[in-house]
Amino acid sequence: MKKILVSILASISVLFTFSLPTTTVIAADFISIGTGGPTGVYFVVGNSVCRMVHKEAAEGRKEGRKHGIRCAAPSTGGSNYNIGQISEGELQFGVAQSDWQYHAYNGSSKWEGKQYSNLRAVFSVHPEPFQLIAGKGTGIKSWGDLKGKVVNIGNPGSGQRGTMEVLMEKHGTSMSDFKQATELTSSEQVGALCDGKVDAIGYTVGVPNGAIGQAIDGCGAHFVNLDSNIEKALVNDNPFYAFANIPAGVFYSAQKNDAVTFGVMATFVSSADVNNDVVYEVVRAVFENLDDFKKLHPAFKNLDPKQMISNGLSAPLHDGAVKYYKEQGWM
Repeated sequence: MKKILVSILASISVLFTFSLPTTTVIAADFISIGTGGPTGVYFVVGNSVCRMVHKEAAEGRKEGRKHGIRCAAPSTGGSNYNIGQISEGELQFGVAQSDWQYHAYNGSSKWEGKQYSNLRAVFSVHPEPFQLIAGKGTGIKSWGDLKGKVVNIGNPGSGQRGTMEVLMEKHGTSMSDFKQATELTSSEQVGALCDGKVDAIGYTVGVPNGAIGQAIDGCGAHFVNLDSNIEKALVNDNPFYAFANIPAGVFYSAQKNDAVTFGVMATFVSSADVNNDVVYEVVRAVFENLDDFKKLHPAFKNLDPKQMISNGLSAPLHDGAVKYYKEQGWM
């Protein structure tokens, strides 16, 4: 049933998303990439990778790679879900925050007792700061102001839920401190914020982001700075975190002040069990078409190959990826 489902998803992806010619593949590899909510950048990352894979495919054309790979990138629950499904063999690749890549490979944090030593890094993509956003008229100007408010902590399995739980622990905040803690997905939370159903949301996502633009420019929401000694200690103690600045008026016209926060890298991961040739072809498809890839989302604009093969990667690189990087003289 799983193979049938992946085949159907891959066929839909090829026929409708990428509009490539229908061809007969003698020995096809169907790969599935875990992403995130349909409005987030993870979803764009996964489908952009698929687009490059399909672009490189030579079947039905005179030039290209006869790799026979077909690719699907469905919406999923996010970082930890993707890593978990990769470990189960349900996904071949996934997008995950750099901190959860670290924790899964090392068996720490939410992965304590569940260490996944077969996790492999492939490349990193864009920086993605954790963004705390409060609704218009809520009076929320700092983390402490969340007390007594309705706060969306994110859906279980998502990277933003994990980061929210880390912040809650470090700030000494419990669920009972909130008036209500909701578990809406990234695609649901902005609508709830604008409708006044929640007072604040947390979102780990690349900048700019359409949903955040809807909140800031569309319904008067605002960023809450995360630059206290708590966040400074997190950045100092964890190599996968870094501070980020979102300048006023550059990405969101209604943003009046610079926002300071911290964040991680979006990373593309796989398993040591995935065939080296498959990983090689996926990596090759992305890097041989990187200029086209970078045009698919503003968050990809400044991607640099040498940074992509090192930044935010704490699990060992997959052997298939290493093969391509060595061919390019990057390693």
